[in-house]
Amino acid sequence: MRTPILTPLIIATALFMENMDGTVLSTSLPAIALDLGLDPIVLKLALTSYMLTLAVFIPASGWVADRLGARTVFCSAIVIFTLGSILCGASTSLGTLIAARVFQGLGGAMMVPVGRLVLLRSVPRSEIVRALAYLTIPAMIGPVVGPVLGGFITTYFHWRWIFWINVPIGALGVVLALTFIENIREQNIGRFDFSGFFLSGVGLAALIFGLTTVGRGLAPLWLIVLMITLGAASLAAYVRHARGNPDAILDLGLLANQTFFAGVVGGFIFRVGIGAIPFLLPLMLQLGFGLTPFASGSLTFAAAAGAMAMKFSAALVLRRLGFRSVLVLNTLISSAFLASYSLFTAQTPNWLLLVALLAGGFFRSLQFTALNAIGYADIDQAKMSKATSFASVAQQMSQTVGVAAGAAAIEVLQFAYGDSALTTRDFAGAFVIVSLISLSSLIVFLRLKPDAGALVSGRKAREIEGAPAAAE
Repeated sequence: MRTPILTPLIIATALFMENMDGTVLSTSLPAIALDLGLDPIVLKLALTSYMLTLAVFIPASGWVADRLGARTVFCSAIVIFTLGSILCGASTSLGTLIAARVFQGLGGAMMVPVGRLVLLRSVPRSEIVRALAYLTIPAMIGPVVGPVLGGFITTYFHWRWIFWINVPIGALGVVLALTFIENIREQNIGRFDFSGFFLSGVGLAALIFGLTTVGRGLAPLWLIVLMITLGAASLAAYVRHARGNPDAILDLGLLANQTFFAGVVGGFIFRVGIGAIPFLLPLMLQLGFGLTPFASGSLTFAAAAGAMAMKFSAALVLRRLGFRSVLVLNTLISSAFLASYSLFTAQTPNWLLLVALLAGGFFRSLQFTALNAIGYADIDQAKMSKATSFASVAQQMSQTVGVAAGAAAIEVLQFAYGDSALTTRDFAGAFVIVSLISLSSLIVFLRLKPDAGALVSGRKAREIEGAPAAAE
């Protein structure tokens, strides 16, 4: 018999595997490069190829899930991702590794949005906040555990095992999904938007390629400018194509919904600042403070502990305060913690670092849960698949833009200070800049009505329950 938390935990198994994979790979790149006889910088293509594949295929995930059934697509995505992991571990050259990562990306592109779709269609609206809290955990834990686990496996075993550990996790996810999750699908499905798929795919892929290579010496400047221009032009053409088109692969009409707009657009802005943390924090701890990768990862693990503590209180906080109050107050708190990282120095006691990272992880995770929940608060079931695809694209882009913003802040500060090498003050200034980006999401959240998403947060039910008592 299915328990209220079983479905989100099953989906979280797959999302944890996907979220952790990229950070594990990043830590192991030098060892992989040495084993394959490659330049570590060139091997960054193994990361970029995966992100490009996600950008191209995520928009199609909702339509495919409606056509074939969400559980069918979700399980197939896990199988493809797991097979891709096996192929990555068996790679013997740059070409085979990139091809395996692209194949793996096909699974990842369907796993994230379709997994969320399965959850939203399987759980009553009153349980959405609690269920999404469990999905927030892998998103927080993966990037934190990844560096530690990747370093441990690479040091004491072999880099190929960073991919092969996905096999038992993937097998468990498929068995549990087939056993406990219903194969829900939509009956009335529109035609597939091939033109929109092409325009959005080219636009997102070109833009991500340009942003991930800015300032890193991975591509000549003319190519970066060309890719960013091509990406922006393709996305502008998609906007024209999608306007008034009911079958658009990314339904821009969803943005007219205030709660969806807050979850996606406000969430994008907030996540850009937060998305710089996995890039800036390890570099500051290692290059700025001289810590080893293992010591750095052991400290940043505190953020995961904060995220885990959040799952017990997110539903209660949202029910008491409502979405608008939580999003506004938590944006202030989370941005303040992000800015406080600029005060860290090599002399800062480890216990103080742990406390700051623990509390920061708690509030960021609460914010992610609130953003994910309010985004679907007023979405009809018929449009849920398009909403999850749209939201997943926005989240993927926010992570990319966040890393690019962190890197750009570092380079601007280096130029302004005249530093030839990275210094602690460069990182301090970068954390202030990205915290201001997250803080600017207040512009969106302040526009929400006080009772926005009340049915999902539980505040409306609480008021209804309290009315008779008041009458008595």
